[in-house]
Amino acid sequence: MAEQTHVLFVEDDDVIREATQLALERDGFAVTAMPDGLSGLEAFRADRPDIALLDVMVPGLDGVSLCRRIRDESTVPVIMLSARADSIDVVLGLEAGADDYVTKPFDGAVLVARIRAVLRRFGHASGPNGTPEGASSVDGGVLSFGDLEIDTEGMEVLRSGTPVALTPTEMRLLLEFSSAPGTVLSRDKLLERVWDYGWGGDTRVVDVHVQRLRTKIGQDRIETVRGFGYKLKA
Repeated sequence: MAEQTHVLFVEDDDVIREATQLALERDGFAVTAMPDGLSGLEAFRADRPDIALLDVMVPGLDGVSLCRRIRDESTVPVIMLSARADSIDVVLGLEAGADDYVTKPFDGAVLVARIRAVLRRFGHASGPNGTPEGASSVDGGVLSFGDLEIDTEGMEVLRSGTPVALTPTEMRLLLEFSSAPGTVLSRDKLLERVWDYGWGGDTRVVDVHVQRLRTKIGQDRIETVRGFGYKLKA
C-alpha cells in the first residue's frame, strides 16, 4: 500500500479546521491539524510533512511568519489560505516563499486539486531536453547564460560559480525560461506549465515568483515584456 501524503494544516477556526481535516482524510491524506502558528512550527519540525497548508491569520505566529520559518529550513511546498482574494496578505505570503494560495471559503474538491497539482510538480521537476537556442552547453545537461549555469539533471544553479538556492517552484520556473531563451512566455502559459493549472489562475502568483527568482539570479536576467509576459535574456 502506498504511503500516505502527510499534510500539516494550520487553522485557528475550529469548524474549518475539523471539517477540512476530515475532507482531506477522506481523500487519503494523513493530516496533522494545529490551531496556531507556534504549535504548527513545532509540528512541522517534529513530523516533516510533505506539504503545509497555512491560514494567513492565525494567532501566536501568523501564517506569513510561519511560512518564512518553514522556508528557512525546508523547500517543502506551502499553500497559503486567505479569506480575501485581494488582500495584501496573499502577496506577502507568496513573497515569504509560499508556492500557491487558496481563497476562503474554498470548495474541498478545489483544495484537493490544488494540493495534488503542487505535489505533482514537486515530485516531477525535470529539465528541458537538449540545449536551447541561445544557451551554450557546458557539460551534458548544464546550460550557460552568461554568469548563470543551470544543471538540468542535477537540479542545481550556479551564479558566478556560487550555488543559488531555489525552491522547486522557482526551479521549474527557471527551467521553463531556459528551455526557450529569448521567447516571451505569457503569465497564463507559465501558470499552466509551472503551476499545473488547468483552469484560470491568479497571475500574481507568477509575478511574485518571477520577482523572487530575479533577486536570486540577477534582476536583469528575466525581462518583462509589457502586455505579453516574461522572457529569459539569451
